[in-house]
Amino acid sequence: MITLYYSPNSCAMSEHIVLEWLGVPYEAVQVQIGSDEYRKIAPKGAVPAMRDGNGEVMTQNDALLKYLVKKYPDADLGSDGTIEGDYKLNNALAVVNGDLHPAFGSVFVPHLYTTETDDASIAAAKEASYARIERQMNYLNEHLADNKYMLGDKRSVADAYVFTVLRWSFMIPKTVMEYPNLKKFFDLMMEDESIQKIVKIHNPEK
Repeated sequence: MITLYYSPNSCAMSEHIVLEWLGVPYEAVQVQIGSDEYRKIAPKGAVPAMRDGNGEVMTQNDALLKYLVKKYPDADLGSDGTIEGDYKLNNALAVVNGDLHPAFGSVFVPHLYTTETDDASIAAAKEASYARIERQMNYLNEHLADNKYMLGDKRSVADAYVFTVLRWSFMIPKTVMEYPNLKKFFDLMMEDESIQKIVKIHNPEK
């Protein structure tokens, strides 16, 4: 059985959603990022981390999502099997993992993006992320103008990752709801019962 180590509303929500889509037995263990206890499991202290049975602890979002695609091919959450399809899946995951996700870095940890320690500098570092995020959101908004999902009409693990990161936009002035095609995608995903379940698990007070 797969064990997922996650922190609420983190990027690990991607794997949590996919595991629910798969309908396979799994255990989700909430951890504190960076804690000494969690580092005994995942030395870097970051989420997501995942263990398959008694195997080694695996990390890195795109790698874990591809692992689930490969382990459960009948679920059809990967590419269409062609070299072009593989490229499209890898590209979609790379766009989220390499562009959109990192753009939110200074929203969460602005002190890592400045050498100054005063409140004004920290706030400026956080605000500097807004333009970077908007560029990435504009790209995805354009991509989804002619695509229901990241891979066209085919749902994939990339959609779980995109949805997860789009939720973070509610922490900044311009949210996903201000991009028409992203809003359509986001609303579509929120209609999914598995996603509703996982969002509730990550936000039990709401």
